[in-house]
Amino acid sequence: MSAEEGVVCNGRAVRKKRMSIHDATYPDRAAARAAEPASGTDALLPSLVTALRLSREQTHKIRHRGRIRELPSRDAMEQVLGGCLAALFPTHYGRPDLNDGSIDFFVGQALSDMLRTLQEQVRRGLFFVADQDIENDQALRERAAAITAEFARRLPDVRADVVSDLQAAYLGDPAATSVSEILLCYPGIQAVICHRLAHRLYGLGAQFLARLLSDIAHARTGIDIHPGARIGRSFFIDHGTGVVIGQTAVIGERVRLYQQVTLGAKRFEVDDDGSLVKGLDRHPVVEDDVVVYAGATVLGRVTIGRGSVIGGNVWLTHSVPPNSQVHQAHNVSNGQPRSL
Repeated sequence: MSAEEGVVCNGRAVRKKRMSIHDATYPDRAAARAAEPASGTDALLPSLVTALRLSREQTHKIRHRGRIRELPSRDAMEQVLGGCLAALFPTHYGRPDLNDGSIDFFVGQALSDMLRTLQEQVRRGLFFVADQDIENDQALRERAAAITAEFARRLPDVRADVVSDLQAAYLGDPAATSVSEILLCYPGIQAVICHRLAHRLYGLGAQFLARLLSDIAHARTGIDIHPGARIGRSFFIDHGTGVVIGQTAVIGERVRLYQQVTLGAKRFEVDDDGSLVKGLDRHPVVEDDVVVYAGATVLGRVTIGRGSVIGGNVWLTHSVPPNSQVHQAHNVSNGQPRSL
């Protein structure tokens, strides 16, 4: 270990690095190391720093309105998510010792801290929304405050949606022993909670923050849900690993998905100069009471009719009517089914 000690030089207090135990024990080795020329990587540092500075200068030429934009903080959005969870489910994600006399105070404090952090992140995120035309910092702060307040007003609806999701998970999974187990242990529920929060932010114009929340959920659970996707109540993702739901997907009520399901785009439209056309509806519509089993891939703006069942590993690129049963084709030989 090494430390620093204070010394006085020309009447000024300075700090001098104290010799480590290793160097004190082997002074010859310490002297030899000090005399060594800079290593190969050390010698590269000046040129690397210069090259990176030149790259930054090129990037700065396309700055928004010629100014540096403060990026939203992923760490801050982790705190926002934690505050939302604590406010929505205080005894599960807040403090387990809360009682009738303390729970409202705790929820109020959690909300206050969370909303203060969120408002600052919304302000930063508005710089990166293409259709925002906010002329000055005061207008930006006012817009951020309005978005944050409206998000707060929608939290009771978020909780009601999540409660319906919890009930769907309990009814849909024979392995579930309690709602508390589902709330704390099921990655599908964690991803859906994040999505329901992110979707509200997305609809209010805070798209950057919504994407941050969805990516936090993706990193934690392996489930990738774009915050633009519209999902009805009583939604359950069982197991969840590898599920992908695209931006313009629409999912009805009481829908159940299993691991490795993709609700994606079939192809991307391009304009005359070859650039991708953004904003088109390109992901599936899944109506009420549909079950999609593990590994199924549904691509394009197709409709899965109400009450349908899509079997495991199915590849589907066309619409199916209500109450359809879609499974993989049987392997046949000479017109007869062949066992594998």
